[in-house]
Amino acid sequence: MYSAIITKLAVLKPTVLQVQDDSAQHAGHAEAKGLNGESHFTVRIVSAAFDGLALVKRHQLVYMLLADEMKNGIHALSIQAQTPTEAN
Repeated sequence: MYSAIITKLAVLKPTVLQVQDDSAQHAGHAEAKGLNGESHFTVRIVSAAFDGLALVKRHQLVYMLLADEMKNGIHALSIQAQTPTEAN
C-alpha cells in the first residue's frame, strides 16, 4: 500500500512527498486490517499541481488518484497538500 501511494502520487510531480504509515497506532480496532496491516496513513505532498486549487480540491485530487487504495485497504488518510510557495 505504501509503495502504491508513492507511485500514484508521483504523477503530481511533487517536490516533497512524505508518506507515513500510522497503522501500528491503530492496531486492534475493527478497521485497522487493511492490506498487510496497512490501513492508516499520513501524506505530506508539495506540488505545483496544487497552484490555484482550494484545499478541498487538492484533497479531492489526492483521493481520486488513490481511489483503488481507498476502496481496498486504506481506512484513514491524513493529507497535507501544499503549493511550493506555501511550503516555503
